[in-house]
Amino acid sequence: MMGVLRGCVVAMFCLACASAGMAQPNRRDPLTQAEAEQIREAGIYPTERVKLYTEFVDEHVSTIKGLTARAHSPAWATKMDNELQDVAALIDELGSNLDMYSDRKADVRKALKPLTEATQRWLDVLHGLPADPAFDLSRKDAEASGKDLADQAAQMLKEQTEYFKVHKDQRGQERAEPQ
Repeated sequence: MMGVLRGCVVAMFCLACASAGMAQPNRRDPLTQAEAEQIREAGIYPTERVKLYTEFVDEHVSTIKGLTARAHSPAWATKMDNELQDVAALIDELGSNLDMYSDRKADVRKALKPLTEATQRWLDVLHGLPADPAFDLSRKDAEASGKDLADQAAQMLKEQTEYFKVHKDQRGQERAEPQ
């Protein structure tokens, strides 16, 4: 009797694990393998990493801009939705990186100025998209992420400019060293 009960518990556990795995949506990776490798290699160089993320978001936004000129079809809407999801994911990841670099007092001012300019271009493209129920949610997510990142980058640039005026010995550092 105990063996049957144990077998049922194991079967239920396996079934629960399998159904939980199937419930997980297939998450697209917004980066190619080569891009992901570049990001990994730049991991200890905050300025380079921010520049790479900015470049990769720029490429996706350029794709979105190119898609707006194409004929509208179900395949077009799906492609647009996917690109918008990729942009939102990359922007969110870039924002997480900025949080980490801010906490470390890493000097990323050289990358923040181009980033603040880029976020405005991205938002202009996103705001200019036609309304379409097939991708409106993804567009709104990308716009919100872009606005948050623009605010974060501008605030961080201001804070870092003030911080490194006072802490001149720490300019250009990759991370704060314990004092």
